[in-house]
Amino acid sequence: MEEDAPHGHKRSRDRDQDDESGGGEETAKSEGSGGEKQERGASDQSPNQMEHDDDDASPDDFQETRPQPKRSRTLPPQQNLIEIVKGNGDLISKAVKIWVERYEDSPRLATAELLSMLFEACGAKYSIKEELLDETDVDDVVVALVNLARAGEIEDYQSSKKKELKNFKENLVSFWNSLITECQNGPLFDKLLFDKCMDYIIALSCTPPRVYRQTATLMGLQLVTSFISVANTLGSQRETTQRQLNAESKKQADGPRVGSLNKRLSVTHEQITTLEDMMRKIFTGLFVHRYRDIDPDIRMSCIQSLGVWILSYPSLFLQDLYLKYLGWTLNDKAAGVRKASLLALRKLYEMDENVPTLGLFTERFSNRMIEMADDVDMSAAVCAIGLVKQLLRHQLIPDDDLGPLYDLLIDQPQEIRRAIGELVYDHLIAQKFNSSPSGLTGQDDSSSEIHIFRMLQILREFSTDPILSIYVIDDVWEYMKAMKDWKCITSMLLDQNPRTGSTTDQDLTNLIRLLFASVRKAVGEKIIPSTDNRKQYHSKAQREMFENNRKDITVGMMKNYPQLLRKFMADKAKVSSLVEIIMFMKLELYSLKRQEQSFKAIVRLIKDAFFKHGEKEALRSCVKAITFCASESKGELQDFSRGKLKDLEDELLDKLTSAIKEVKDGNDEYSLLVNLKRLYELQLLKPVLVESMFDEIALTLHNFRNLDEEVICSLLLNMHMYVVWSLHSIINCEAVSEASLASLISKRDILFKELSYFLNGVEESRKYGNPLALRICAILAEEWCLFRKSSFDSSKLEVLGYCPDSVLLKKFWKFCEEIFNTSDETDEEDENKEYVEETSRDVAAIAACKLVMSDVAPKDYLGPEIISHLVMHGHSVTEIIKNLITCLRKKEDNISNIHLESLKKAYQRYASEVSCDGGESKVEKCLEVCRELAGRLSGMYIGAARNKYRLEILSVVKEGVEFAFRDAPKQLLFLEVAVLPFATRLPAPDIMDIKREVQGRIVHVNTDEDPSGWRPCFTFLETLEEKCLKTEDLQDDKEGAAAKRRGRPKKRPETERKRLFDEQSGSEEDESISGGSEKEEVDEDAPLIETIRSAARRRALRGQRSKGH
Repeated sequence: MEEDAPHGHKRSRDRDQDDESGGGEETAKSEGSGGEKQERGASDQSPNQMEHDDDDASPDDFQETRPQPKRSRTLPPQQNLIEIVKGNGDLISKAVKIWVERYEDSPRLATAELLSMLFEACGAKYSIKEELLDETDVDDVVVALVNLARAGEIEDYQSSKKKELKNFKENLVSFWNSLITECQNGPLFDKLLFDKCMDYIIALSCTPPRVYRQTATLMGLQLVTSFISVANTLGSQRETTQRQLNAESKKQADGPRVGSLNKRLSVTHEQITTLEDMMRKIFTGLFVHRYRDIDPDIRMSCIQSLGVWILSYPSLFLQDLYLKYLGWTLNDKAAGVRKASLLALRKLYEMDENVPTLGLFTERFSNRMIEMADDVDMSAAVCAIGLVKQLLRHQLIPDDDLGPLYDLLIDQPQEIRRAIGELVYDHLIAQKFNSSPSGLTGQDDSSSEIHIFRMLQILREFSTDPILSIYVIDDVWEYMKAMKDWKCITSMLLDQNPRTGSTTDQDLTNLIRLLFASVRKAVGEKIIPSTDNRKQYHSKAQREMFENNRKDITVGMMKNYPQLLRKFMADKAKVSSLVEIIMFMKLELYSLKRQEQSFKAIVRLIKDAFFKHGEKEALRSCVKAITFCASESKGELQDFSRGKLKDLEDELLDKLTSAIKEVKDGNDEYSLLVNLKRLYELQLLKPVLVESMFDEIALTLHNFRNLDEEVICSLLLNMHMYVVWSLHSIINCEAVSEASLASLISKRDILFKELSYFLNGVEESRKYGNPLALRICAILAEEWCLFRKSSFDSSKLEVLGYCPDSVLLKKFWKFCEEIFNTSDETDEEDENKEYVEETSRDVAAIAACKLVMSDVAPKDYLGPEIISHLVMHGHSVTEIIKNLITCLRKKEDNISNIHLESLKKAYQRYASEVSCDGGESKVEKCLEVCRELAGRLSGMYIGAARNKYRLEILSVVKEGVEFAFRDAPKQLLFLEVAVLPFATRLPAPDIMDIKREVQGRIVHVNTDEDPSGWRPCFTFLETLEEKCLKTEDLQDDKEGAAAKRRGRPKKRPETERKRLFDEQSGSEEDESISGGSEKEEVDEDAPLIETIRSAARRRALRGQRSKGH
């Protein structure tokens, strides 16, 4: 059999270059020539991807002849290996066995067949004749394969979307793994077959065509993985043989048994050494170049495989020589590569026996690992946090280095926050990584009380901001069971001297926040606002779990909850969260557990807390809690709760009447303000339709015009709520009396009268500040929308319809504009006032937009006014106005007039500043606002919208040109600033029409009299001309390319090569292979007349510019 075997190779590869090389046949040859001692390297693809699905292939090809015994000289039938790899993966094992038999009988024939499969797996149909196998040089074959790629005669099986090739990658990996497994008792160690395969795989992995590199890297990496599998098996055999030899040597120093074992041990060791040499050859010849390939998928597969190799064969790969590649790729520009490196490292650090060897590597790269917790890719950042956990577990990094990680608790996506939360729990709360005993001596370190106390120490860092505290609680909640220990938390709140140490008042506040947040989390509530506002959906198992948690919360706090309310009732920082806990309990358990007195005590305490506080948060919480008890409790407890709610309402009205009397008597307004706030919070959840109270409030507002601004706001809000509830009751009533309609209209008119008075007072005397003006605007918009005529037309309630007159509407918009233009400093001054989130520009923007969308105000008037402020007042107002434009687009077929009028409004603001000499900075700012507005509005016509709304864009442009020339050249700047962004969105024929129209307007005009005034017009025309030329050149290029594809033969291989490698290769050598730039190729191939025409057009354009200036 030896005379048929291929002889040794005459070449080796000297790899001094870092990546790929190219430059034609000479370059490919130079890469492949040399002596035999140098090594090539290859890399790719994790060995875990070995799924085999049935495909369309049939086993008919090798069902007729069964594998013959090895002693038989009858050759098995020749197989098409590539079809098996492309087809049914289940047939690979049988096909490999048949091929191995063929190799044992005819090495050259089988080797040629395997190499043909290798080449075709890369996408090229190429074969080596059996008789020329020994004389064929690897480099010559590689050059021929590269030429096939240049000619476009290859197929990419690995990236193909064809159904029959969906398992190609997995099947190819499985084929090489099965082949090595089947050859481990023979051809694997003959230093002929696999040396030949490795040479071709390494050579192909260094070629420019990306498809070659991808497939060759995949095969090369799998070879190493399979070599490791065989080496591990042989290693186990070597250990067994060594034990047997040691045992036998003790019995008899010499003998046939000892000699046989020594020989077996020597052969096994030699085989392992051979395998390791082959691994090194692929690593140095393939991996060290492909791990830096331009294709991120190739780089990622290299790093994934290296991680597997180090983990499965540490005796060779667990050393800094190989580990450094994992460290270097932590800085890779592709997130997938960075993540692959992090995952590989995390698996290494999970095995304790690897840690001592990783010491120097950790010292070098630990800072980068910590930095990657803030990686731009979320999945990579989560992996990095998991890796840092492993470093902490082995105490390889100091706590001082973790500061930046803790900052991620509060400002990152949920996945990263949860990963940091797990790290915080393991390291700081459970202290799983600490070898030293807990500082809290004498305690069970895993007790709930200890964990909660440590959590409070963390929350002290965020005490000044409750929202940040909630973020931290949300991050850690999933991992910290102590947060669900309700009895422990309540006992800590009631015990002034906890065993864990002294707790401050701030600790108690944080503990109540923690309790409230944990209760909400336990029943499925979100404690962190969601960005998508999508409704939550829970499975049946989740709903059952939440229900069980409600029971546990109720039982755990049933007895201590009233004590907590008594203790903290007077503390405004704590009472709000504490009171709302009742809303997440299962109230029927109070009856089942015979704890009715405890429930009644809770309701009484909530009522008392309502009258102890005057702040919005505490009042709102008390109202929500007692209303929940009145609606959700059952039987006697419900009757009791409803009775207490009625008592609360009556007592509040009495207090309000008394407070109004005090104001009439000339006393302080504080009591009136507090009780008005209480009434408003109560009316937010339930109607308080006491007509006498409305009349008394209205009379107070009418008779006492010098009240504090905040008191006036509260009076107006309560009147507004009364009117809203009255309208609601009438709409939902089947029989409506005329008296009730008259009463409602009377109350509404009284409210409108008071609003108009204060609106005029703000305008005329500037007596009142911005908050009152904004409150008036918000109430007016709400009332106008509620009573708009379209809602009641042709109904029994038609008399309720109302439409504001144009004077009042203009006054309303004037105040909205003033609110928009309020300086940021003024907004900051109002931050200490109640309901601050409602006193912002957003409220004015929403109120104005609501009038437009509800058809209360004419959209042709108010729509452009609002849209003209699109880019002037920050992100939130911009988003509100963009939403208005979207809604208008849905309702209106054509909004070109609204866009044009908004541009005119913005330009008129600029013109007004110019005329009144408002200062250079203001003028420039107004002009920039107009330009940016035009850019934003025209930017909405992108892609298919440019064709869909072509007539709309054309209307804006034509009307804009008309407006600009209405007072030429004074308004011509409007052309350049506002019209031009829309004009460039039109197709070339329309642009030419617009250009001719503008040129026609200036034919008989002497533009030299005012060159600066007419300059915007010439700029407009030049830009349109450039746009047309650019479009024509692009069309010429497309037509030329189409002509080349249709009728022009392929004269030069470089042209096709450029097309092939420009997208698929990505090697650094691609540029040298493909020649010049794509632009140069197109210019060379284009007809000469096209070049002349293009140059002539550009010369004509330059001539027009020089004349214009």
